[in-house]
Formats: sequence, structure tokens, C-alpha cells
Amino acid sequence: MTEDTSTDLLSSHGIRPTANRLLVARALAAAIRPLSLAELETRLLTMDRSSIFRVLTLFRDHHLVHVIEGGSDGVHYELCRSHSHDTDDDQHVHFHCEQCHRTYCLESIAVPVVPVPEGFQLSSVSYMLKGLCPQCRFKQRR
Repeated sequence: MTEDTSTDLLSSHGIRPTANRLLVARALAAAIRPLSLAELETRLLTMDRSSIFRVLTLFRDHHLVHVIEGGSDGVHYELCRSHSHDTDDDQHVHFHCEQCHRTYCLESIAVPVVPVPEGFQLSSVSYMLKGLCPQCRFKQRR
């Protein structure tokens, strides 16, 4: 992700592009799967944990990241591909490998619509499948 692209992405979500925010956005964009806070820490050695967490919280509040719960090692974060800073219109299913503890995006599978009873107000949806990823399944067969 270029500096112009990441600046435009932040701006389109109502976020002022600072150096730390750009670093976190680029790290998430470069990742091939959702990342935990600890994984982001190892990739962003110039930032401390609390700074990364503050940026992620801001991104979450502006619908720039999805916060994925349900893995065994806390929450994971991925860039939201939505073009709205008000809603997340790109929700998809995730898969957590119980052996290697990685979380994968299954972008081709949309989160099913689940009607909530009258009186309930839905604020977010998390759809996590768990099992073995192809690599761990292959290792198990050998």
C-alpha cells in the first residue's frame, strides 16, 4: 500500500493520517490474514503496544478494521474493505486453526443474516469456524 493510498483510505473513513496510523494501516494491508495485537507489535518495532492499541481502537470506531473474536489467542484485526465510515458492508466468515492458532479470512463466504428478536439491537456480527487449516491437516496425515 503506497503512502497516498493509505492516506486516502484513512481520510475516507474520517481519520486524520498520522505517522503511527499510517504504519498500522500498512501493516494490516500487507498481512495475508487477520493479525493479533502481539503480531502487530512484532511487525511494528517502532511503536509500543499501547500506541498500536489506541490506533486499532480508533480504526474500529471508524469502521476501518474488523475486530475478530473467537480464536484462542485473543482478538485479531483486519482492514475493512468497506467504503463507508459508518457501517461494515464487507463482513465475511473467518476460520481459526486449532493447531497453528492462525485465523484466516474466508472472504468468499458472506456472514449469514440472522434475524434478531424484536427489542434487540445488533451492533456487530462475528462468524468463526474452527478446525484444522489445510497445512495442519496435511501435517497430521503424514
